[in-house]
Amino acid sequence: MTQTQFPAEEVTLPSKGLLYSEDSPLKKGVIEMKYMTAREEDILTNANYIKNGVVIDKLLESLITTPGIKLDDVLIGDKNALMLAARILGYGAEYEVKILHPETGNEEVATINLSDVTDKELDENLIIDNKNEFSFTLPTAKIDITFKLLTQKDEKKIKREVDGLEKVNKPSSEGTVTLKHTILSINGDYDSKTIRKFVDTEMLARDSRAFRKYLDNIQPGINSQVNAEFKDGYILSDIELPINLNFFWPDATV
Repeated sequence: MTQTQFPAEEVTLPSKGLLYSEDSPLKKGVIEMKYMTAREEDILTNANYIKNGVVIDKLLESLITTPGIKLDDVLIGDKNALMLAARILGYGAEYEVKILHPETGNEEVATINLSDVTDKELDENLIIDNKNEFSFTLPTAKIDITFKLLTQKDEKKIKREVDGLEKVNKPSSEGTVTLKHTILSINGDYDSKTIRKFVDTEMLARDSRAFRKYLDNIQPGINSQVNAEFKDGYILSDIELPINLNFFWPDATV
């Protein structure tokens, strides 16, 4: 039986593959993805996948053709780049959204060209010993911390912890839980109990804010500031890329 070969494209990872282990296929800094077919459209409409919040993961797993890729190992910023590539490969670069027109004051349809979205690449000079470990000094407390960039596996752990706390009536900020999973050490102490206690009771709000801002600045991914063009030709510049229903479901009502 003849096996059909679907066309595919190489997607460059914003992290350049620098933070992955030497034996990982992610280390090459590129992933091959095939164009979307009817099979992937079936995935996008699978009610169980949608209900369980795994529909995008299932889609990416189906599209990635590079052998040995585990989506759980992929950094969040790299995953965002894969999502963007999947959308373009599936439905093209034109993305219609409804946003407020500054001149008319009405919510109107505007088009974003996804092919204009650029990567926000990792600064190689920040890497310590070729590991996913970075350093930062909290500006007010003058405490040195090390931290990592999160993967999809980390994101799942954070969600499970937040959901678990809510079930036992101990609601916790997702931001606080994320900090506990992001920070690796406090003044050289890598003990998880020390880190959790520090985040809960000792980390100053201004230091937390400064750290989050620094983390956002160095995080590889996609540049989410985009331009949107309305049907009358008016261009709204530097808006946050809206990810809504018709990002992967362009036939949904805009």
